[in-house]
Amino acid sequence: MTEHTPVVVDEVRAAELREKLADQLQSDGHLRSAVWRSAVETVPRHEFARTFFRHAETPQGTQWAPVVPGPSEAGAWLHEVYTDHTLVTQLDGHVHPGDVDGPVHGDPTSSSTLPSLLVRMLQDLDPQNGDRVLLVGVGTGYSTSLVCERLSSKQVTGIETDPAAAERARAAIKAAGYDPDVITGDGLLGHRGNAPYDKLIAFCSVRSIPPAWLEQVRPGGTIVTTVSGWLYGSGLVRLTVGDGGRAEGRFLPGTVSFMIARPQAAPPLTGVSDLLTQAAEERPTQVGPEVLSEWTPQFVAQLAVPGAQYLGMSTDGGPMLDHLIDLPSRSFATLAPSADGGSLGGGFTVRQGGPLRLWDAVEDAIGTWKAAGAPPQTEFGLTVTPDRQRVWLGSPEGPGWDLPT
Repeated sequence: MTEHTPVVVDEVRAAELREKLADQLQSDGHLRSAVWRSAVETVPRHEFARTFFRHAETPQGTQWAPVVPGPSEAGAWLHEVYTDHTLVTQLDGHVHPGDVDGPVHGDPTSSSTLPSLLVRMLQDLDPQNGDRVLLVGVGTGYSTSLVCERLSSKQVTGIETDPAAAERARAAIKAAGYDPDVITGDGLLGHRGNAPYDKLIAFCSVRSIPPAWLEQVRPGGTIVTTVSGWLYGSGLVRLTVGDGGRAEGRFLPGTVSFMIARPQAAPPLTGVSDLLTQAAEERPTQVGPEVLSEWTPQFVAQLAVPGAQYLGMSTDGGPMLDHLIDLPSRSFATLAPSADGGSLGGGFTVRQGGPLRLWDAVEDAIGTWKAAGAPPQTEFGLTVTPDRQRVWLGSPEGPGWDLPT
């Protein structure tokens, strides 16, 4: 690949576009604070998205087209940077836009998150003058710079697990005029060097709250993070930290999802074909596979079977079926349309094998949620103690499910 020379930015036009973006975020109800509006109007997002990938549907399926602007594309590129969209900046942990000549396949592994989500989460975190903040998952560095603008660089620490992403973020943050500590390392371990922190915010998702975060955030401090898992159910939670590895808080409104922290990523599904052909018990379902694709039911199902992964696959040349697979226990549940097309559970049967009855657990959890009136995620909360992390419904004394630890 040839060396890409960054385009010269029309700074007056960039300032106008930042103001326009702030107007949009405020009009849409995302931007509720004058200090965060000032940060959006000040921080140059273009420094963090000099190049990016644009989603492209092609005859070969979903691909990612590199956006590497030259002088003639500078205006269109700048306008796109200041829209309320996520800009993907890395694929598969190592592919950057300047590395390819045309659309490619790949999975996004780093991005500049859509500004509306960033400002919403930062307002939920609500750092005050004098607070020390740890950001987990620096990504491009844009969110880190917003916090630096709100507070000051000396009060901000960011940690990024990807060395290449961390190096690019440092350069972009410096170009934007800020100088926080940006550490390359495992964000789940935090950074003891600058602890204690008043606030911690994660721009990745976690299966459970890392003990290091509870140790490094002072009692009375706040953690805002997305709790997710291997079924891709997600919920944004705000916790108040207590003493001795304890914290508690409720889930926040809206649909928020992030890439799961790499150390907590799901193991590869190997040996699945043999597993699915083992002996199994079969019965009609009470609920069908639709609960795996609807926002709150998916989250509830994941709470019930935290070690399970979803797989859509056919066996022996048959139709595509929905499978839940728990590799550690060698358990599975396979959903198939009922032969008689019955209406119970949408007309599905389930085959379950292994020591765990995965779909039984899903149906029990969905039944508990429905009995409570099928409430939104704001009716759920999380209590963390040194030996247990429990998501509850309604109140800490209500029904609940343990997160994996």
